[in-house]
Amino acid sequence: MPVYVFSCHDCGPFELSRPMAETGTAAHCPICRREARRVFTPPGLARLATPVRRALETEEASAHEPRVVTQRLGRPLPQRRPRNPPWVVH
Repeated sequence: MPVYVFSCHDCGPFELSRPMAETGTAAHCPICRREARRVFTPPGLARLATPVRRALETEEASAHEPRVVTQRLGRPLPQRRPRNPPWVVH
């Protein structure tokens, strides 16, 4: 059964597990019993491709504790000579 997120104006967000047939029906806050609106969230995917999963994990980790770079990685950028304006003749 899917889990849906709802938001109560006074109490905040909460989750409900309900059948897909009841997707459009109103939900009531479990605390104050007022009607709450549904918040659309991305689906929970059980399996992601390994590179995508690693990228998402890296992104999530760097949001809280960014990694500190201590060394240069990769190859150096090519050195480019500054271009002379078209009116300069060599």
